[in-house]
Amino acid sequence: MFRALIASGLLFIGFLTVTLQVVKSGPLVDIDKKLANIQRPNFNTFTQFVLMRIDNLGLRGFTSSILLICSVLIARRFKSWRPVNLSILSLFALNFVVGVSKVAVGRTKSWTRKDLLHTGGLSYPSGHAANALLTWGLLAYLIYRYTRRGAALRFTPAITAGVFSFAVASVSLLRNTHWLTDLLGGLFIGGSLLVFVIAVDRYVPSASQRS
Repeated sequence: MFRALIASGLLFIGFLTVTLQVVKSGPLVDIDKKLANIQRPNFNTFTQFVLMRIDNLGLRGFTSSILLICSVLIARRFKSWRPVNLSILSLFALNFVVGVSKVAVGRTKSWTRKDLLHTGGLSYPSGHAANALLTWGLLAYLIYRYTRRGAALRFTPAITAGVFSFAVASVSLLRNTHWLTDLLGGLFIGGSLLVFVIAVDRYVPSASQRS
């Protein structure tokens, strides 16, 4: 538990560090502007369709629905509401932190090529990146944990979360829908909450809700 809390705390410090860079216009913001000003190719209809489907892997409504449906099925199968409670806890915490941060920072979108704060924008942090890392990572963990898969699959949550979040972040940069720091901030907060929720499940026992 101590090591897990340290890992979660370090990831949260990463989130605060990126947030400070955004608020104080640190060196990372200069990289933001250079990436945003790169000329993007004109994608054909099929490519746009594929990119949008990948981007939807971080869509809040889609990822939340998949996580909750699967957690209910796992809960019924193993007669424990703990998977559902963990899912609700993670979604509430993520949406609260991301929502408060978006309103507090008020950053404009990267496609405007105007990096302004406190203007009512909702760019920082990236909810798509945070959703992809937390929800797909937690779903992979629940499947591994509650279906008692073998030790060979113990890295499945990390691999799944990494692949999905990297894909979502890459598409966002390619389509210029987020600044780089938006994505970094989203990944840090999503990772911090994912480690914390997994730690709660593994180290906080419950007689009525088996893990």
